[in-house]
Amino acid sequence: MFGFGMPELIIILVIVLVVFGAGRLPEIGAAFGKSIKNFKNASEGKDEIEIKPKKDEDKQV
Repeated sequence: MFGFGMPELIIILVIVLVVFGAGRLPEIGAAFGKSIKNFKNASEGKDEIEIKPKKDEDKQV
């Protein structure tokens, strides 16, 4: 996988934890997963993408 071994992946994970913090990792993972899903749908020729606002944003408005 791109020449990355286990030590390199661990270093990258530590850097991500330091930069974003442990509390934001689930949000980042969810956004990354939705991005991949939308990319796959677009590459298959589907015109619809999934766009849903966060629950917190609904309450603030």
